[in-house]
Amino acid sequence: MPDGLDGLRLDAALVRLLGVSRTAAADLVIAGAARLGGATATKSDRVRAGDWLEVDLPDPRPAAVASAAVVPGLVVVAEDEDLVVVDKPVGVAAHPSPGWDGPTVTGGLAAAGHTLAVSGAAERQGVVHRLDVGTTGLMVVAKSDRAYAVLKSAFRDRNVDKQYAALVQGHPDPLRGTIDAPIGRHPGADYKFAVVAGGKPSITHYDTVEAFRAASLLDVRLETGRTHQIRVHLAAVRHPCVGDLAYGADPTLAERLGLRRQWLHASRLGFAHPSDGRPVAYLSPLPADLADALAQLRAES
Repeated sequence: MPDGLDGLRLDAALVRLLGVSRTAAADLVIAGAARLGGATATKSDRVRAGDWLEVDLPDPRPAAVASAAVVPGLVVVAEDEDLVVVDKPVGVAAHPSPGWDGPTVTGGLAAAGHTLAVSGAAERQGVVHRLDVGTTGLMVVAKSDRAYAVLKSAFRDRNVDKQYAALVQGHPDPLRGTIDAPIGRHPGADYKFAVVAGGKPSITHYDTVEAFRAASLLDVRLETGRTHQIRVHLAAVRHPCVGDLAYGADPTLAERLGLRRQWLHASRLGFAHPSDGRPVAYLSPLPADLADALAQLRAES
């Protein structure tokens, strides 16, 4: 291990050594692909100068090819030579990653004959933003390298309109507001995130659309795009998404509504088209499981 990395956490050292994202580094460690001195390491282990580090790196290009398979329910909403907008079903990841062997958006598009941009990390080429496996709705994927650069900048500079429908427990007070709180890795669970001091700046706006006995339907808009941002922010103000058991939702309510995942849907996506700057926007209707749960709450209220 180089002297300059002495004392760093393992995940931070992997970022410096391999040039991967912090998320990718954490995924490698969680998958057991990193060993210090021959022993499987955790991402919070500290590295020391002279340590012998072994990392099993997946071959990203074959992984992406191997994941090319038709994805039932993956709908192409719009497509041209620069981009493809899809409506992602539940249970589908944005792209391949260590430890995930399920369907992916990039694999589904490849199987359908779509050629994506070659910019970005090999396993996530063309992907400029992501949705959680359990979150449905709209994603845009770049097909040309120019579109990738322009869209990536737009998301980074917060020039994209990202609107979500979220059904949360309880009734937020005030009914309309902004949650401005930094998000980082959860200190006690590798797979989760949390509001933590020193986290990345994160801003979520919400507006109550409809109130029920035990829940509220929110219109949520993101300024930033942190992993699990909406789920983390709403849980932090004690109004987790209904069905989001990982972030403190009531399992009894989820079971009664027949939910097997968080009630969260990327309903609208708008941005300037990378080819000429014209504004474009796309809408996605609620999938059946979320619509059914909502209808049940309405009938009970």
